[in-house]
Amino acid sequence: MLLFTSILLNSTALFAANPISSEPEFPTENDSITVYFDATQGNGGLMGYTGDIWAHTGVITSGSTSPSDWKYVIANWGENTEKAKLTRISTDFYSLAIGYPREYYNIPATETILKLAFVFRNNTGSVTGRDEGGADIFLGLYEAGITAVFIKPAVDNSFGDPRRSPIFTHIGDTIDIELSAAAIGTDIDSLALYDDYGLKLASGDSSRLQLDYIVDILENINQQILYGIAYGAEGLNDTASIYLMVPQPKISERPAALQDGISYPDNQSASLSLFAPRKEHIFLIGDFNNWFVESDYLLNKDEQSADSVWWWITLDGLIPGEEYAFQYLVDGEIRIADPYSEKILDPWNDKWIPEITYPGLKAYPTGKTEQAVGVLQTDQEAFNWTAEFTRPDNKDLVIYELLVRDFIARHDYQTLIDTLDYLQNLGINAIELMPVNEFEGNSSWGYNPSFYLAPDKYYGTAHDLKTFIDACHNRGIAIIIDLVHNHAFGQNVLARLYWNSAENRPAADNPWFNEVSPNPVYHWGSDFNHESKATQYFADRVNRYWLEEFNVDGFRFDFTKGLSNTPGEGWNHDNARIAILKRMADEIWAFDSSAYIILEHFTANSEETELANYGMMIWGNMTHAYQEAAMGYSNDLSWGIYSNRGWSKPHLVAYMESHDEERMMYKNLQYGNSSGAYDIKNIFTALNRLKLNGAFFFTLPGPKMIWQFGELGYDISIDDPCRVCEKPILWNYFQEEARRNLYKTWSALIKLRNQQALFTEPDNTNYQLNGMLKRVYLSKGTMHAAIIGNFDVSAGDISPNFPYSGQWYDYFSGDTLNASGSMS
Repeated sequence: MLLFTSILLNSTALFAANPISSEPEFPTENDSITVYFDATQGNGGLMGYTGDIWAHTGVITSGSTSPSDWKYVIANWGENTEKAKLTRISTDFYSLAIGYPREYYNIPATETILKLAFVFRNNTGSVTGRDEGGADIFLGLYEAGITAVFIKPAVDNSFGDPRRSPIFTHIGDTIDIELSAAAIGTDIDSLALYDDYGLKLASGDSSRLQLDYIVDILENINQQILYGIAYGAEGLNDTASIYLMVPQPKISERPAALQDGISYPDNQSASLSLFAPRKEHIFLIGDFNNWFVESDYLLNKDEQSADSVWWWITLDGLIPGEEYAFQYLVDGEIRIADPYSEKILDPWNDKWIPEITYPGLKAYPTGKTEQAVGVLQTDQEAFNWTAEFTRPDNKDLVIYELLVRDFIARHDYQTLIDTLDYLQNLGINAIELMPVNEFEGNSSWGYNPSFYLAPDKYYGTAHDLKTFIDACHNRGIAIIIDLVHNHAFGQNVLARLYWNSAENRPAADNPWFNEVSPNPVYHWGSDFNHESKATQYFADRVNRYWLEEFNVDGFRFDFTKGLSNTPGEGWNHDNARIAILKRMADEIWAFDSSAYIILEHFTANSEETELANYGMMIWGNMTHAYQEAAMGYSNDLSWGIYSNRGWSKPHLVAYMESHDEERMMYKNLQYGNSSGAYDIKNIFTALNRLKLNGAFFFTLPGPKMIWQFGELGYDISIDDPCRVCEKPILWNYFQEEARRNLYKTWSALIKLRNQQALFTEPDNTNYQLNGMLKRVYLSKGTMHAAIIGNFDVSAGDISPNFPYSGQWYDYFSGDTLNASGSMS
């Protein structure tokens, strides 16, 4: 129970330390409102700031999908409009004249205004004034009549019931409870405070009622609801409530078989485990308890040391096969889905996912919580894998890099399956999917990961993804997925769990992230610390999950240059980074010895050599050289051969285009060279130049990668209209004969490569890849190949220098010719 020590009745306004106040004190949507901001309160981020301050402001209305879903925002972040500029009244104290909110925010009459929302900032947005803990600041609007209000402690009524957002306290704490009421169009008669047993604790006839409580616990009762009632004239009254809790986690060793994330002991039970050192208490909330914070759902604590603490719980009595949404409420402030959730729901993006893409998608629990929620489900049906698949050897790979969003208009796996005839006929034997795990937003490249084990729903269900992978395997096509272990952004729960809101970066004690990236130039979001055991465990779990659960064949790891704590731009040889990557690769190969590991690395060749020779494949960016070759300018293609880099293994994944690079056809049409009537800007000539490029690309040893629609001469710039924006999906290009002939030419080259081992593991080679006239010779056993090409814009003579006399076969024309000579 809660024992009060004093009762104060006072008609003077006694407000909690709130960053904002208003005039009138209890505003309605029909009032002309002025908002006052005290920069010393809340997170204090703008305290002492001497420059101009703006409000980033919007509203929460009946049309909002969650209590944090801002609508009718006045301006974009960082946009400094006069309308949202604050007036300095004194040091650290400002005003903003809103006037009538419906007019100020341009809110339609069909929506009810619930709250005004604010974050205050400097001119760039680099310094912000927020509520405590970095939260948004809200000003509630009142309706006519009497509204009971707890001024202290601050009560969060965002979720419709105080049991969803309790006031957490400790034994022996003194709580200042202050009850007031807003009276609009009537008068307040009296106030009263009751406990949940109906005992009247205090009453008075003033506009304020204040009580000091000392928290105590009797008979193991650790939660209580207090009700404040405001009585008015003509029988009007209103009730407000606060939910007080004293959490006392049970110290209990976590079962040995339990790992982080969600486990299913049987078809009616789920066990959950969260690694979270230095936290006081964690509750499980979800569909199973109506999102109420209840003592029965307080997680057990297993503290092995100060830095090794796990929280766990087992749920029983679940309905087999039913989906339950859930979250952890950490220290009463942070609401997170489990970082190992295999499916999540979010309040921002799910509503835009069509039913045809994700049939029967479970609804987000709007009004009951905020942020992403996880989904658990017992008794899930196991996928029936049908393919008996042998992966192509590393050296034989011809990879097709694919962004589902920009490849098919329906952006779903079911439709993607329909394109496999096209891809198989092209001859590729692997598809590299740009990130398909949950990322922020819907339309994205995917390099802003939020949840690593959950497939992003914008592309379809997990079952559909498995169906696509199985269909590829049945056609002899491997699946490589793109994973981002370098960084994450604001929705990532591992970052949110330990966050420094004042500095807007990971906290110093975050187990997974560096406070600041050691790379001052190349960094994005929050930087994972791969020297941390917590990060290593997380990365290993993620990697194994995709190999085991989705049967993928390997990974392309994004920006592995960043997987280091060595200060600098990352170009130089880094033994610490090498050790980090070898450790991760060893963990992968211990589970799956033939899994592909491809690094986007771009470091010193000595480092890439060591990693390649260890067994990893390395992205080889040959874009500039092949672009220059296609456009008819000086170039050298020899760096696209692994042996020219001093590597002992054919582990260079060379590419002419990737998602990151400008399209060759666009460059041809914009900047192509010319001489007389020969003009590379001519579309037919430009396409023929890509055929020539292909002849000196697919025939060189080592794995190869092409970017989607490059085989059709895709000619929309990467920057049209912006680098990561959606691009036109031009399947109609395949109906154009000249473009279809490019597809056929590359297909024929890939087919030749796949059939003849001399293109992937030749016994003898001779290359002339610099200059405008190029020549390649390869042989294996009794098979020989000579390739010649003129990359100039004028005629030139080059001899194949056939090494043997006799009959040679022209692969494309079908002609034969007799030759004599020796290789010079």
